[in-house]
Amino acid sequence: MNDRKAWMTDCENYHRRDFLKVGSAGLLGLTLDDLLRAEARAREAVRDGGTLTAGQLPKPVMGGQRAKSVIMVWLAGGPATIDMWDPKPDAPDTIRGDFKPISTKVSGLQFSQHLPKMAAIADKTTVVRSIHHTIAAHELGTQYMTTGNKPNPALTYPAMGSVSAMMLKTPVGVPPYVSFSDLRAGRSGGAGYLGPAYNPFPVEAGGGRLRVRGVSLPKELTVPELDRRDKLRNIFDEQFHAMDQGVELAKGLDKFHVQALDILRNDRTQKAFQLTDESEAVRAAYGSTPFGQSALAARRLVEAGVRFVTVSLGGWDTHRDNFKSLGTRLLPQVDQILSTLIKDLDQRGLLDETIVYCAGEFARTPKVNKTAGRDHWARSMAVVVAGGGFKRGYAHGTTQADGMAPATDPISPDDLAATIFGQLGIDPHKELQTNNGRPMQLVRDGKPVEELLG
Repeated sequence: MNDRKAWMTDCENYHRRDFLKVGSAGLLGLTLDDLLRAEARAREAVRDGGTLTAGQLPKPVMGGQRAKSVIMVWLAGGPATIDMWDPKPDAPDTIRGDFKPISTKVSGLQFSQHLPKMAAIADKTTVVRSIHHTIAAHELGTQYMTTGNKPNPALTYPAMGSVSAMMLKTPVGVPPYVSFSDLRAGRSGGAGYLGPAYNPFPVEAGGGRLRVRGVSLPKELTVPELDRRDKLRNIFDEQFHAMDQGVELAKGLDKFHVQALDILRNDRTQKAFQLTDESEAVRAAYGSTPFGQSALAARRLVEAGVRFVTVSLGGWDTHRDNFKSLGTRLLPQVDQILSTLIKDLDQRGLLDETIVYCAGEFARTPKVNKTAGRDHWARSMAVVVAGGGFKRGYAHGTTQADGMAPATDPISPDDLAATIFGQLGIDPHKELQTNNGRPMQLVRDGKPVEELLG
């Protein structure tokens, strides 16, 4: 397998794209109008014992809310966090690997030598070094880390972005959940048992431009012409409704057609993708790579009112040449773009209300294999969180001297998801119902970790 092919696929033969396409399969070709109608049916089901119970309508839980939005930076493939956020300089060379540790702005906290920019802003972050689970498989691990629930073959849990889309209020004309990411479309990154109305809006790229599919007008169609066509449509609809026995249902669905038009008429989302409105210095700081451009767009989308954005960098499935891949390609990108995103949000006064969450589906083995790589390992891993009420300049938990497992303060993906939901004002123990009427707690096994919060 050549290097390019290895980068685009992982060891389970799942194809990945660093920048485009997550949720496109989940949307199943729905137009925006169709999507909003699906949401209408989901909410109508409240009356008929469907997806949600009457006491659990999709509205924000505002009590204790600290954050308004989340930007999830997804490192697809399983990053070797022992070579990033949790170095082991005193371990044997078969464990510590090729990289040297460097000091950070937080006393006693060290990062890899290839993360100097992140080391310089460590005082703005929380590093959780004691995450652990037992699912060292790409798709299932992705499901677990992005939902906060252990995968279940009989049920697909909703991603945190989909829950945010359902529970948090979004300004008119703005999609609630946008994804630039590759989270294995199908069972990861999507709405699961919440239904397709809460799937992410995937980003398309072309001609050097970014846009959310279905929320921009064709070049040949102006907003005034859209309004004229809508008026014509209404004339025909009035005639059909007069003959329709289900007049009230038809009228009810029409209001979601109006919402679709509101998004098309509103330019808030479109302006978020006009990256040339940014200064040259800001664009240069993020860089011209797809990963950098998507991170900049994510910041602009959050400013526009989007509640959850996922951006991704793939290629972390480093069974061989781990240190070459990390040192020359992966870590420099993460170092530049993640540090720029956090600093940019902070300078604009947005970090306090925006959670930045950087993670992958699992980590890599502490022991280096015979091909200078590291294999799948879920029993110990590290993630970085910043903003949204999380502590600044804090390292939580430790791993054993050999990195094999947490030594202190272990945290599960369930706990971390519950903590993020709590900061968004969403009760992680809220009980929903699946489409077959089964009661389901939003996060089944986790609880918020107060030590992570400032």
